This record gives sequence, structure tokens and C-alpha cells, in this order.
Amino acid sequence: MKTTGWTLLVCLGLMAAAFSCAKPSPKDVGIMAFALDNLDGLLTQSGVELDRTASTDGRGSVKIFVAEPAIVRLFETGDIDVEDAVLVYQAKLKTEGVEGPVYLEMLCHFEGKGEFFSRGLHSPLKGTVGWTTQEIPFFLKNGENPDNVKLNIVCEGPGTVWVDDVRLVKRPLTE
Repeated sequence: MKTTGWTLLVCLGLMAAAFSCAKPSPKDVGIMAFALDNLDGLLTQSGVELDRTASTDGRGSVKIFVAEPAIVRLFETGDIDVEDAVLVYQAKLKTEGVEGPVYLEMLCHFEGKGEFFSRGLHSPLKGTVGWTTQEIPFFLKNGENPDNVKLNIVCEGPGTVWVDDVRLVKRPLTE
């Protein structure tokens, strides 16, 4: 019985790691992409600057200075046409001297129902970490179509965070 429990625990850990640092699925359909080689459209402007020296694509990234816990609002999509799928928020993150967990947050709003969230609590970044691809899913059943999606970074402590190559993709519910 102990072997089965350990096997299950290892499998769950591998699944969590796969979701947090997964490579794009060949079945991903791009909905929106933000290269972050400028600050256009970025919702939070305080404590944020363009950094042309640190980037995953050579064109720059957004550098965020956080003095205390904060939610950094990156983008809102407005109404998107997606349902019966997995909505996936992907971003490349790098941290320096971060004292609290840093993770992705996606808020999906549904007319008449309110706002629901997905957070990358299973794989937060802390301390100093090089570029890593993070992603979080939001499972949408048939008839569930968000009228707005908010893409955020949550920083639970002070430090510096770089963000690059933000994407919102649609993935089939089953692969």
C-alpha cells in the first residue's frame, strides 16, 4: 500500500511540473501574444520599465520592481470567443532577490456569474531564478465563454521580476 501512495505522489508531482514548465503543445491555438518589447497596453505602469538587456527573444522585456506584496496587472483581453477548451496563460519569467512567491494569475469573467481564477501556486518562483516558462490552465466547458480575461503576475514579497513573451492560447480539453 505504501508503494501505491508513493507512486501516486510522484505522478502528481510530475504532472504539476509538466503544467508549470511545459513546452507548447502542437495543438495550441494562439489567441493573443504580447512580446513585451515595449510598454504599450501594459496596465500597471508604476514600478515597471522596459529592459532591453534582459530578454528571451533579444528585443527586451518588462522589468518590475516590487517593494511590497503586489498584483501586477499586465493585460485584459475583453471578450474572446473560446469555450469547450483549456485556456492557457503562458509567460516567461525571471526573478532576482524575490523574498515571496511569484506566480501567474488569470481571472476569467463570465456575464451574470462573476470572476473566477487560476493561479500558479503549484510552481511559484522565489529568490533568484533564470528565465523559465510558466503556464496555468483554465478549463472551460461547452457554453462557458469568458467576456474578459485578466492576465496578472502576483508578487507576495519584494524583489525584481522580468516578464517576457506573454501568450494566451487555446488547447483541446483532451489530447
